[in-house]
Amino acid sequence: MSSVIKIKNKRASWEYHLIDKIVAGIVLTGTEIKSIRNGKASLADSYCYFEGHELYVRGMHIAEYTFASYNNHLAKRDRKLLLNARELRKLHTKVKEKSMTIVPVTLFINEKGLAKLEIAIAKGKHHYDKRDSLKEKDSKRDLDRLLKR
Repeated sequence: MSSVIKIKNKRASWEYHLIDKIVAGIVLTGTEIKSIRNGKASLADSYCYFEGHELYVRGMHIAEYTFASYNNHLAKRDRKLLLNARELRKLHTKVKEKSMTIVPVTLFINEKGLAKLEIAIAKGKHHYDKRDSLKEKDSKRDLDRLLKR
């Protein structure tokens, strides 16, 4: 593979404090993986939820594959995440005990050609936390500018 596919959820780090990250596999159809390889996916407004003892991602948009025939996929369907039982229990207890949520951070294709989703246990930021993040970002940018001179 010549190009690296790495689709990021930029809003996740802005809206949430990312606490713990885990890489999970995704159950996809053939046309979905082709669209991801073309870079036609978006993680904006997506989140993970438990249904029974399984974890799903909702709101992840994977564009329809243009060369597909009648059996193309739905762009915003719920997709099952593949984790082992220990990881699922850990996530489930963290989400239930505190005001935590699970958000997708990065969608990528690993060296074996499999699509993986990096998810994070996250806690929502307050408005003043977002202002602090902006100040840190601005000061880092100013520092980089001074160092480049």
